[in-house]
Amino acid sequence: MLNNARAVLAALALCAAPLGAQPRAATAADRPNVVLIIADDMGYADIGSYGARDIRTPNLDKLARAGVRFTDFYANGTTCTPTRAALITGRYQQRYGVELPLSAEGVATERGLLASPGSLPRLLKSRGYATALVGKWHLGYTPAHSPLAHGFDYFFGLKSGYHDYWQHTDSRGVPDLWENDARVSATGYSTDLIAQKAVSFIAQHAREPFFIDVAFNAPHWPFQRPDTPSVAVGNARFLKPADSLTSSRADYVTMVERMDRGVGEILAALEREGIARNTLVIFTNDNGGEWLSDNTPLFGRKYTTWEGGIRVPALVRWPARIAAGQVSAQVGMTMDLTATMLSAAGVVLPTDASLDGRDLLPVMTRRVPPQARTLFWRSQAGRPMRAVREGDLKLVVDAAHTYLYDIKQDPGERHDLARLRTNDVRRLTQALAAWERMVDAEAVTRR
Repeated sequence: MLNNARAVLAALALCAAPLGAQPRAATAADRPNVVLIIADDMGYADIGSYGARDIRTPNLDKLARAGVRFTDFYANGTTCTPTRAALITGRYQQRYGVELPLSAEGVATERGLLASPGSLPRLLKSRGYATALVGKWHLGYTPAHSPLAHGFDYFFGLKSGYHDYWQHTDSRGVPDLWENDARVSATGYSTDLIAQKAVSFIAQHAREPFFIDVAFNAPHWPFQRPDTPSVAVGNARFLKPADSLTSSRADYVTMVERMDRGVGEILAALEREGIARNTLVIFTNDNGGEWLSDNTPLFGRKYTTWEGGIRVPALVRWPARIAAGQVSAQVGMTMDLTATMLSAAGVVLPTDASLDGRDLLPVMTRRVPPQARTLFWRSQAGRPMRAVREGDLKLVVDAAHTYLYDIKQDPGERHDLARLRTNDVRRLTQALAAWERMVDAEAVTRR
């Protein structure tokens, strides 16, 4: 029992250990601009550089060639709200009790993510950054939970989990397009409006350090084409494969390609302003793809802790610091992006800050080789599932069943090793339980 306990403690300690020596603090002269681009419900193989065959993504592919493409990167959650909470805090979302998507129907009762001095935008503001969020928020509807409360200087987009791309109404049919904390109206396709606002913000702040979170709602349902103005069926209801008037892969393809065009417009704006070299650009996704997505070669979809529900694309470019043409097997997670952005900006963390995410810059700048990681997941959406990845081993707990996989050799999770490696199953199960006790104990203090 003593050896098992030590193994559990070692696994938890590994979660917080740095990937390498901390990079030097940035000065006022070399603070990079930061552009974070997040897709919504996109499949792992829906970008050309990740194997897409029927979707053209020239701008994202160019971004991949110009920096680092991660093959083993993960979302913190299996759905929108949990992953976004981890991004803003740099910590496991379970510490805040945020494990389910906020519903538009619960506007009056949902508490969302409360603002704190240690939020990502607030910490970047402490280094003199102008901050903006354009696109999807989904972390709370009231002013106390809004992007402005969390430290964004400017917000344009939607507060709900999804809305009609043309009418800009949420699942209740209520208008859901905001500028700061006021509802606004606009004509156009949401993906285009988000890209336009991002380009405008870059132009306005090109002569000062800035951080912009470009949170596209594409290609989340409703699956509305950008070339055909429409009204979403049933107030933006999710269309399933068996529905008589369902959507198609072709519809989905147009949505991803329109988002790629928006990415191209943002990258062009950086070039036009002459600031591309010292701008850290990150692209990722908030969780695995839905049924119209392509998660090849992974198994599972959104809502699950199978690889298809949590492994996502991740691309990073920073010409001034990161060499082009890299493909990295470094295991990472959404909250690592938070730590990486703060490190790049030279933010000095408050003494009481305790990030779960780890700075990936030492690996991307080739100062250290890829490091082993131990990461945890727990999903309460759909049916409860849990998982832990330690090195190349991944334990999945699905209801009463426990599985073990060598995820490097078997990313499709087809060959269960539980019966052959019971010691590993026991050790990882204990590590997962210890992690749950830790994050749940902190969540209790926030209720």
